[in-house]
Amino acid sequence: MERKNTGEERRKQLLGLLKNSTAPITGADLAARSGVSRQVIVQDLSLLKAGGQSIVATPRGYLYTAHEGTSYRRKVVCRHTPDELGAECDAIVDEGVTVLDVIVEHPVYGFLTGELMLRSRRDVRTLIARLQETDSPPLSSLTDGTHIHTLESDSEQALDAAVARLAALGILISELEA
Repeated sequence: MERKNTGEERRKQLLGLLKNSTAPITGADLAARSGVSRQVIVQDLSLLKAGGQSIVATPRGYLYTAHEGTSYRRKVVCRHTPDELGAECDAIVDEGVTVLDVIVEHPVYGFLTGELMLRSRRDVRTLIARLQETDSPPLSSLTDGTHIHTLESDSEQALDAAVARLAALGILISELEA
């Protein structure tokens, strides 16, 4: 009879899978590889994140995000209609900048954050398709289109270029300290 992995062994395996993958892995795929339910995977990943592991949930699956080298971050406040979501994100990723998240300030719940990890136009299209497939509005619809993004790049020049593109589109409201 085959022995099942303990939770600790399974989490070590999950971490290894994520660290060795360059693309997001869905919860369903991780569950199938581990022989457990997707809910167990969600719990395991929450425990890993609570333990300090850099794992994010994206529209395409889970990613391990710790990387070597210097990176620069900047927060930008933007406002646009849902129809302008693609143009906003394309302008950012086209400059080699990653959109880490979207943050809105809800009057009851405070700041709500959705992890995005958009690095390419493909990632942007996947996000838009998921919103359409699930008939879900963007998080910014809670705040009449106003939201914050955390941007990351390996160069300040790329961040400057992305911010300039947002300003040219009339989407940028301001920059914040990251």
